[in-house]
Amino acid sequence: MNLRQLAAQLGLSQTTVSRALNGYPEVSEATRRRVNEAALATGYTPNPRARGLATGRAMAIGHVIPISTSHEMMNPVFGDFIAGASETYLAAGYDMTLTLSGDADEADNYRRLKAKGNVDGIIVHGPRISDGRIPFLTGLGMPFVVHGRASQTRQPYSWIDMDNTGAFCRAASFLLDLGHRRIALLNGLETMDFAHRRELGYLKALAARGVAPDPALIRGEEMTEPYGYRAARDMLALETPPTAFLVSSLISAIGVRRAIHDAGLRMGHDVSVLSHDDDFSYLSNGRDLPLFTATRSPVREAGRLAAEMLLRRIADPGLPPETRVLEAQLIIGDSTGPAPSRPRQVPA
Repeated sequence: MNLRQLAAQLGLSQTTVSRALNGYPEVSEATRRRVNEAALATGYTPNPRARGLATGRAMAIGHVIPISTSHEMMNPVFGDFIAGASETYLAAGYDMTLTLSGDADEADNYRRLKAKGNVDGIIVHGPRISDGRIPFLTGLGMPFVVHGRASQTRQPYSWIDMDNTGAFCRAASFLLDLGHRRIALLNGLETMDFAHRRELGYLKALAARGVAPDPALIRGEEMTEPYGYRAARDMLALETPPTAFLVSSLISAIGVRRAIHDAGLRMGHDVSVLSHDDDFSYLSNGRDLPLFTATRSPVREAGRLAAEMLLRRIADPGLPPETRVLEAQLIIGDSTGPAPSRPRQVPA
């Protein structure tokens, strides 16, 4: 199918279809989405070489992935986000480039991408509370969108993020409603902005009920299964152990479940677990009924929306910064229940 045929099928002009696929701001969001969906359904792919010559663009989007000993972006959240973004890139005739970068040479990689003209824009991943990449890319003049926010960055920039504070306040409130007062928080790395916002939500819910937080029940590390296991094992061995865990990742929650089992306890009966991000392409939260109660964020949708936002900025660099907050759903599963009538005491 060519552009003329696609336009005829949609009952639109070729100019409108072309502008929709290229992210021009004068095309309405409804029309842009309709055109992109039709392009995907029919397998229409614009010729990137011809479009690049016509527009003077690389027709590619860059994702620079920070790889370090303290933070690894190759995780299920990243994979689903990229899948959603890729759908938008494909429909608009853009390619995607992935560049792995150490912390020390990340700025050099951005400069190189800009100098070579290999990409037309950048998606920034994993923002820290204070993130120097945002002012750097602004000064570089490279169109970019941040997946997340940087709380201590005051200059305006484009971002899309989930309401981490609201989601974790709601999750902690749900556990408090079940009678839990010893609620552990297994968070991500404390330097990451999402983890900072999630802890704020957790503390807000406790404060609203007059529950003092216990530092022994708050931990933040890279969100792996072994981390979830070790943290839960240690906390369950406390003199007054937690009756519930609020966990920032389904992967870590699987480790928590293992620690509960090893302690001879039952998840959802003796100890409750509430996780986050439970709906991935290749990591399901149960086949029919959810195993874990969870706050579910639309990761794939976030990728699609971020890509659309970036394409608009490439088409019109003069656009003011855009921001978008996505809400999480609370999914009830088998991993939560009322707090035990008698707090379990660990023998001395």
